[in-house]
Amino acid sequence: MTHWDEIIALRDKQRATLRDPIIIVKGAKLEQETSGLGLLRWFMHPSMVNNALSTMLFYEQELPPGSRSGRLLFQGGQVMFITEGRGHSMVDGVKHSWEAGDVLNLPLRRDGIVVQHVNDDREKPAKFVAVEPNLLETTTVDRGSGFELLEASPDFVKSARP
Repeated sequence: MTHWDEIIALRDKQRATLRDPIIIVKGAKLEQETSGLGLLRWFMHPSMVNNALSTMLFYEQELPPGSRSGRLLFQGGQVMFITEGRGHSMVDGVKHSWEAGDVLNLPLRRDGIVVQHVNDDREKPAKFVAVEPNLLETTTVDRGSGFELLEASPDFVKSARP
């Protein structure tokens, strides 16, 4: 098979996958996962191949009362909409306070940014949705700046996976 044939085969596979795409992703049917970044519910992810679009990453993150996300080095270029609660985000060591109804714009930087989100309320959770272009396939996961979890969320309990 030639490289051209592989492109045509990939096209045909993509077309077959999108014959009956998922137009509405039902949040109530999605499980929340515990990861090093924290508590996430993914609506759009590269492994979700039947979504009508694969060009975006989209997830909801919940910060339990008084808790925080993992601390992440990544390229940036992400927009977050705060849906519940109040807190702050540390972006390259600078504190940015937010509350429900706010939008946080994480800058896109050549060498990346270091970010961590904190729930300032000790009684209620904070939640936000985050969206960014899915550049993982075109620029690799490192996206030129590296992609490293520098500190895990305190809510993360590493599972014993084989």
